[in-house]
Amino acid sequence: IADYCGISGAGLARFEAACASGSAAFLAGYTAIASGTADIVLVVGVEKMREVDTPTAVELIGRAGSYLWEFENFGLTFPGYYALHATAHMATYGTTEEDLALVAVKNHHYANMNPYAHLHEEITVEKALASPVVAWPLKLYDCCTICDGAAAVVLASEEKVKELGVDTPVWVAGVGFSSDTGNLTKRQSYVGLLATVRASQRAYKMAGIGPDDVDCATVHDCFTIAEILAYEDLGFCRKGEGPKLIREGETYVGGRIPVNMDGGLKAKGHPIGATGTSMIVELTRQLREEVKPRGRQVPMRNYVALAHNVGGTGHYCYVTVLRR
Repeated sequence: IADYCGISGAGLARFEAACASGSAAFLAGYTAIASGTADIVLVVGVEKMREVDTPTAVELIGRAGSYLWEFENFGLTFPGYYALHATAHMATYGTTEEDLALVAVKNHHYANMNPYAHLHEEITVEKALASPVVAWPLKLYDCCTICDGAAAVVLASEEKVKELGVDTPVWVAGVGFSSDTGNLTKRQSYVGLLATVRASQRAYKMAGIGPDDVDCATVHDCFTIAEILAYEDLGFCRKGEGPKLIREGETYVGGRIPVNMDGGLKAKGHPIGATGTSMIVELTRQLREEVKPRGRQVPMRNYVALAHNVGGTGHYCYVTVLRR
């Protein structure tokens, strides 16, 4: 990448945090600037996943989980992991397959308007429910895509921003990151991700805000249940009320807390290394009010946005709060 960009000689580093690799790199870039080590940083996320067939890709992704505990012995893939979360949420709070389908319908709706999304297809609840079962209750339309993609962002110090005369800069207001055990049998709960709760609390504290101050969010919806868990873990609603948000349309543009206005991982796509950086790109455009078509543009109240990126099955989580 450095050679193609003509920046050989610059400091380089490669970051690996499974599905959260892009956010790990973004955090490193932010830290380099905050510490004074650098005044401008290019963060690039990229992944080519279609060089292998689907079974091979699923196996490789599965290795990002607890390989020795679950994958090697039991063949538990990521759809299987999140199916456990879904059934736990259904048993505890009465969440339904229709609730999961509503998330898919919303995200396909916005992806259909996003020229950078992989899936330009509106769907209905009925179509989602009729799709083939992957790992019950998760069906085909509950799962994100295996795809290629790339995204890049430029981070700069306040002094550098002034020097370059950047128009309408977007600032990093808060960052938080956390982890949880990779052994699912030792998790405190299956109805949420503790790493998300911890990371978001740290990001909110640093930014001096609460969940109610957030205008919009991009969350890690690798599966539809993951978006519902994120609603709750990020504090957008109380535990068990995530399905109510999507039923009432509160996570659409114009609702109380619009989520995944780009189509999310579900329909925009989830090229592993690029996902975290693509979230920052989307939110930067939202905060600058540059999103087209306008049907995806969130009306801003506080000019505050949040990115939520998970690695593994909640092994680690990065939350970034942006402000204009």
